[in-house]
Amino acid sequence: MTPPSLAACESLDQQDPLRSLRALFQLPEGVIYLDGNSLGVLPKATPTRVAQAVTQEWGNDLIKSWNTAGWFQLPLKVGDKIARLIGANANEVVAADSTSINLYKVLSAAMSIAQADHPHKNIILSERTNFPTDLYMAEALCKERGYQLKLVEADDLHTALQNDVAVLMLTHVNYRTGAMFNMKDLTDAAHAVGALTVWDLAHSAGAVLVDLNSAGADFAVGCGYKYLNGGPGAPAFVWVNPQHTDRFWQPLTGWWGHAAPFEFTPDYQPAKGITRYQCGTQPILSLIALDSGLEAFLEIEKLGGMPALRKKSLALTGLFMHLVNTQLLEYGFGIATPNEDELRGSQVSLTRSDGAYAIVQALIARGVIGDFRAGDGKQQPDILRFGLTPLYVGYADVWHAVRNLKEVMATQEWQQSRFSKKQAVT
Repeated sequence: MTPPSLAACESLDQQDPLRSLRALFQLPEGVIYLDGNSLGVLPKATPTRVAQAVTQEWGNDLIKSWNTAGWFQLPLKVGDKIARLIGANANEVVAADSTSINLYKVLSAAMSIAQADHPHKNIILSERTNFPTDLYMAEALCKERGYQLKLVEADDLHTALQNDVAVLMLTHVNYRTGAMFNMKDLTDAAHAVGALTVWDLAHSAGAVLVDLNSAGADFAVGCGYKYLNGGPGAPAFVWVNPQHTDRFWQPLTGWWGHAAPFEFTPDYQPAKGITRYQCGTQPILSLIALDSGLEAFLEIEKLGGMPALRKKSLALTGLFMHLVNTQLLEYGFGIATPNEDELRGSQVSLTRSDGAYAIVQALIARGVIGDFRAGDGKQQPDILRFGLTPLYVGYADVWHAVRNLKEVMATQEWQQSRFSKKQAVT
């Protein structure tokens, strides 16, 4: 099949119903940014909004802003905006802390529920290539609580869901490959054996269609700095199925999760609802930046919402894979991302037996920004990862990105020694 021309891709951009959204974001001249699955782009409105919070709310109004500017309510306000993107209802999501900390909270809560309802269950089940921090948190909790962490291949999850499984913990879209699980299918399978589900939405919130309530999920966490464009270190979020919210205390019983935090009682009494999943004082300036990022994102609702965004995402990732298959076969690239629409997120991951890191660095030097994820030298190959964020990535961007990759390979540019020097962040 003949690959699409640049002119054809430019025509698709002109016809794109979401093309106006790109103007909401600050994109450096000459940069093709394909790393929104790691750090989203700065919305143009964010610097002004954060500056207002710094100079006026903090600078002038000082501590009064907890009330006058609504600082104290920000975690729930921001959470309500995230809820619109993940199939949750108002007052079911709170923006707080980090993804790792939130995972610790909800996994601990899930284990407590499982212990109360099914004391014989002692397995936390997850995928072998789940994001490492998720596995680290689970490992620590298993050691504390006398559970066992069991890791299996993605294709073996259904078979591994036996009567000894207490909690199934998965990342909805795999961070390495971009492969996406069927949330409802696996949640139903877990519930069939009496297990609870914990879903990490780091690579799916704002990227793919998520409907937590329809799927019957139990717990979910996610981050604010990737597809939601909240900035580096942006607060994460947590969702708990309403049937579980008030049943058990979360383990990090900080004062912001107290039923009456300003009564300053010496004993802890958890708040009703999702706000109990907060811990200590939340980072207000970061929450304001995340709120601004969500305001930009939610412009999508005027243009067809998440279904429209998902349609473009599939078109962009499909185009990228088609161009790789037709233009780069001679250079030894494989594609780790599933070809089937229903099985992939909003990224394309390429594999190569050698030079993957250097190739990514050579592309970055050309203004095509993706990232690298190391393999294990055995089953898992090195990954060149490209996140395709429909809010600001176009079809011509994809065409130019693949053209640059072809030139990097054809000229052997990537073999320059400067591209092999590992930096602290890859």
